[in-house]
Amino acid sequence: MWCRLEDIAYVASGSTPDKTCFVENGIPYIKMYNLRNQKIDFAYHPQYITEEVHNGKLLRSRTEVGDLIMNIVGPPLGKLAIIPATLPQANFNQAAVLIRPYKFKKVLVPYLKAYLEEMSEINSIATRGSAGQVNISLTQSQNMRIPLPPLNEVERIINEVVKYDLLIEAVEYETIELQALIINIKYKILDLAIHGKLVPQDSNDEPALNLLKRINPDFTPCDNGQYKNIPKNWYACKLVDICSFLSRGKSPKYSEDDKTYPVFAQKCNLKDGDVSLEQARFLDPSTINKWNEVYKLQTGDILVNSTGTGTVGRTRLFNTNCLGNYPFVVPDSHVSVVRVLKSIYPQYIYAYISSDSIQQYMEENLAGSTNQKELYIGVLENMQIFLPPLAEQQRIVARIEELFSTLDNIQKALEA
Repeated sequence: MWCRLEDIAYVASGSTPDKTCFVENGIPYIKMYNLRNQKIDFAYHPQYITEEVHNGKLLRSRTEVGDLIMNIVGPPLGKLAIIPATLPQANFNQAAVLIRPYKFKKVLVPYLKAYLEEMSEINSIATRGSAGQVNISLTQSQNMRIPLPPLNEVERIINEVVKYDLLIEAVEYETIELQALIINIKYKILDLAIHGKLVPQDSNDEPALNLLKRINPDFTPCDNGQYKNIPKNWYACKLVDICSFLSRGKSPKYSEDDKTYPVFAQKCNLKDGDVSLEQARFLDPSTINKWNEVYKLQTGDILVNSTGTGTVGRTRLFNTNCLGNYPFVVPDSHVSVVRVLKSIYPQYIYAYISSDSIQQYMEENLAGSTNQKELYIGVLENMQIFLPPLAEQQRIVARIEELFSTLDNIQKALEA
């Protein structure tokens, strides 16, 4: 049979007390950001109200263990969660309603949750408000149409739902594990690459030491006898030995009006592995002459975030394709530019710096306070580089790209 929600359950809306009612410790006060992944996550930005307000002004919205909470202001609508045993007392704000069946609560709450999560009934009664909001009123919530089977059938339905929920959770867990494994595999690939174990060596390749002497007349060879774990034709040098330009950018004077000359900042090194000028600010055009040509970023430049907590060390490979119609882009003082000499393959050095061991090296050599870490240019200059012959650098990069492409396709399939 069909019935209205209020025929089988107490349905009440929440309230928002004034700021003076909030305290450091008291009765948990649930806000909609605590409804995460269809569960109550009260550890996420918890707030508390006084017991007096909980039992007084907000009496009608006191929750009990096993109650169902549903948000009524979106987008998105359809957030539903059951009050867990870890919250024996709680209250909630006006953006949700409480649903508490009069009888058979343990059976009806998971049934109602499953039914409402299907969204057909919620979508049929939602009304569009101002500024793109979608809302459900308390009255609409109370009048929601509920198909009510016999109790024993409700129990069978819930048993099936639980079974499939467990299966979905297992799949989601395995997906997360697989995504983490993909990240670890990529780090392992890079580790093998920078130690000469990803592709076979070719004795006909020009040795890296000869390459260094040829491209850098100022290079002074050192004893490589201590590096017994790198291939014969490789050579251990410092990053500065193979760079034509290795420097922090400069502090720019910005223009709020002129949008001709973008400045590459740390936020332009995107978290997903790309670079973008969408969030770039722009140079005051009157200061252009203060920027030497060498500061204009080139394809193959390796850009390393060099200040701040969380992004310092993030490394990306620049390509002028991202310029669009901009004439050039220059780096600000929070970004270091690594520009290698010709006959050094920049993609290999990018992979090298992106490896877990080198990222760890940079992290261990940061300076400054906890909130303002600095990666000094000297740390980059003295970075030890295991350099293969040029031809092997190219073979290594080709193999990395091949393997990463396969892993990226798996990642996309997991996210589809």
